[in-house]
Amino acid sequence: MILRSPDTVLRLNRLGAFHQTRLSFIRAMLRHVEAAGYVFDYSHWAIDRDGVGDAVLTARGNGQIYSLVCFAHDLAPAMRTDRVIAEAWDATYTLFDGIPDAREMARLRENTPRQEAGRYVHTDLILSRTNKSARLFDDVVECLAKGRQPDAARLDDVGYVMRTTAVYGNGKFGIADRCRYAVRDGWGGPFRLEMLTVWMIRQFVADLIDHMAKAKGGRNAVSLEKVLRRRLGLGNSTGLGLGPFIVNHPALFARWVECREIALALVCAQRDATPDAWQMFRDWIYRAERDVAGWLVPDALQSKKIAALREDLSVLAQRVAAMPHDHAFPWSEICSWAADNMSLDGQELVVSLVIEPHGDLVDHLADEMAVDTEHDRWFDPSMSVLQARRTIEDHFAWALKTDYARPAAQARFWYVSSNKLEPRLGERWEEPGAELELPLAVGRDIAACHDDLRNCDDDELVSDFLRRHSQHRHVLRRLRNPLAHQFGHIRDNLIGTDLLPLDMLRCKLAFFGATRFDPKSDRWLRINMFRNAPYPDEVGEGPLDDWIFPRSDA
Repeated sequence: MILRSPDTVLRLNRLGAFHQTRLSFIRAMLRHVEAAGYVFDYSHWAIDRDGVGDAVLTARGNGQIYSLVCFAHDLAPAMRTDRVIAEAWDATYTLFDGIPDAREMARLRENTPRQEAGRYVHTDLILSRTNKSARLFDDVVECLAKGRQPDAARLDDVGYVMRTTAVYGNGKFGIADRCRYAVRDGWGGPFRLEMLTVWMIRQFVADLIDHMAKAKGGRNAVSLEKVLRRRLGLGNSTGLGLGPFIVNHPALFARWVECREIALALVCAQRDATPDAWQMFRDWIYRAERDVAGWLVPDALQSKKIAALREDLSVLAQRVAAMPHDHAFPWSEICSWAADNMSLDGQELVVSLVIEPHGDLVDHLADEMAVDTEHDRWFDPSMSVLQARRTIEDHFAWALKTDYARPAAQARFWYVSSNKLEPRLGERWEEPGAELELPLAVGRDIAACHDDLRNCDDDELVSDFLRRHSQHRHVLRRLRNPLAHQFGHIRDNLIGTDLLPLDMLRCKLAFFGATRFDPKSDRWLRINMFRNAPYPDEVGEGPLDDWIFPRSDA
């Protein structure tokens, strides 16, 4: 089994071309929900005709119960903002461990709408909130109230009627630590409960629309048709906050990338393609062509990439049509051809497409994408200067190839805005604040540490070295974790003038399973989650994991 080189995979422009795969967290969660036989229903619904009130959507399966406690609010349009610093939202949510009783509901009613400012306990697993799409929510309700379905093209143009502005887990603001639920069967994979929460929110939003339409239109009202409902995902606006995550969690990020590359290698190692797998692959090319044809964004650079991707898929379809399914090592042949003939977006979509027919071969990897990163926090005090220097030279040689003395190589700096409480990128030579820089300039800092190590005795301990050079502590922590050495570090300069932060954001979002990337600048974008997916109330009606590129009859 041969994996692609980290020098190939971990470049920013390729990471920024990643697409979802079978291993993406959304899809892994849905497969678990289906296999475990989860059933979803409302144990409580107290929403008034104006769409204000509370509801509890409960998931039962595998001996476990989770409840999405929903609070719908009457929010003035002037107060609607997607910024982290917002203090009010159209709806707020807590994923609760079990079913809340009256006392718990009273506590959640007091705290959930306050989000970060609330007070929580160990039974509160996930926090989230959503805002309405000003362009679509009221329009859809109005159409349904009048007895007609909303315009399908308009639904496709926006893609959602509500969008999340945050989904918090893992102990934030006093909610349960991940260790409470990660040991439960099926929920140990990365962000599984967060994705369950988002999926259940999507259900609540769809039901809220139907409820408000019926309250407004009475007997004339109709429910949103299933085929149109499926086309609505849950939106999200994502900024620079995602970037630091994959830099600050190198062992976890390494495992995500490694599992994806192992899946690709397992497929490419297959000598033959079964007729069923070959036909499924050809069908998915056609489905991808149809879906990409509807991927329209105003951003000029992304539009250019999408146009190239459409051409790539057309050429790929022709190439595959000319190949017999019994061609020796067909999957490897296709990937090699793509590397020579397709754009980066096309190459990485091919990765997704060749993996798709091989669930039996690769799906187990989705349960192997979490790691214990506790030891990332400490450096090894017994390491010698020689060992540290050789570790850098053996595993981080890429960081030593840039001349960081050039102003262009240090043009940016990462910091946290005191006003917005969000990560930001500053222009080092034009703006003040560089003294507040976050330790995200991995390449530059490793190179600086290496320079200082070269001026020390080989047998000196790094603990003594750090007494004189404490600024290198975060670098030496990176050297400690061999799990992160191969796939855990982006092999590009993260503070240079040519940095495109969007690449970091899209990479992480692709692992989540997001689609329809819609850049609004080089630093934030909108996405869609669960677009075309079944809803919780459709569990048991058909496969939950056959929707990323919908069939022509869907």
